Amino acid sequence: MFFNSLYKLFSNDLAIDLGTAMTLIYVKGKGIVINEPSVVAVEKDARGVKKILAVGKEAKEMVGRTPGSITAIKPMKDGVIADFEVTEAMLRYFILKAHQNRRTLVRPRIIICIPYGVTDVEKRAVKESAESAGAREVFLVEEPMAASIGAGLPVSDPSGSMIVDIGGGTTEVAVIALSGIVFSKSIRVAGNKMDEAITNYIKRKHNLLIGEITAEELKIKIGNALTEEANVKQMNIKGRDLIAGIPRTVLVTSNEIAEALEEPLQEILEAIKVTLERTPPELSADLVDRGIMLSGGGALLRNLDVLVRESSGLPVRVADDPLTAVVMGCGYVLDHPELLKIIALPL
Repeated sequence: MFFNSLYKLFSNDLAIDLGTAMTLIYVKGKGIVINEPSVVAVEKDARGVKKILAVGKEAKEMVGRTPGSITAIKPMKDGVIADFEVTEAMLRYFILKAHQNRRTLVRPRIIICIPYGVTDVEKRAVKESAESAGAREVFLVEEPMAASIGAGLPVSDPSGSMIVDIGGGTTEVAVIALSGIVFSKSIRVAGNKMDEAITNYIKRKHNLLIGEITAEELKIKIGNALTEEANVKQMNIKGRDLIAGIPRTVLVTSNEIAEALEEPLQEILEAIKVTLERTPPELSADLVDRGIMLSGGGALLRNLDVLVRESSGLPVRVADDPLTAVVMGCGYVLDHPELLKIIALPL
């Protein structure tokens, strides 16, 4: 008992949303202290030994701009670890930064969110990566559950709640009741696939090659899930002309972005449809009143709620802060150990 009290006193426990696009860290008693891109700039020497040059925001600024010896790596792919060594280095950097670059007397307990349905091998990779980065104890929580808690849905109620969490690498669609996931579908179509769709559309329509940062900027600034006659937004973008091979500027409209995003959005709508079809009738009745909650960065896409409402016929709401719903849900679980016991995945 005495040692448990000491642990609580000296250990700064963390909740981490280890996302494909962004990593967010919640420190118990402080809130969100890290919100940075999941990017690491790595330099290889002549022997192939990796040296970490930058992590997070600084590393993202290097994407597409590095010389041959330096690579800007995204160590997370589709919500799971693609590069164990770089993920470990990134986690260690963020954990130390979350503790204001001070070593803690007691290593922290860490809760990490993972996509629904990942394999045991992928679970172990996340756990071992966090332990190598300095965790005393690691708990894994599925993203749909964390997002539901962070969005304020009553997950402990016997009546059903539905969440659609659109992150960078995966979209998680789930129906939750009695602190458990009744049915969930995870698809590897989300923000990154939207960026790819925009890049390919601009290449096809305008013969212009743009980078992923420009594609993401288009999505954020003028992105739309529906074509509109009024309120059409425009944006000038720069890229390389595929025919002439020289830099060129093109004016792109929000209706063009809606056209570019049609395919990935249809895949998300299909995942919602499958989830609704597999939901037990009693819980389906609850969803008629409660509707669907959207969270994750993709939920900020203009008119996405309207598109989902038209497709499903159900009321649709966007979480108050969709970008932080997952990490805030994990943070809540950090403060409520009785809930953690119920929802943490067995390892």
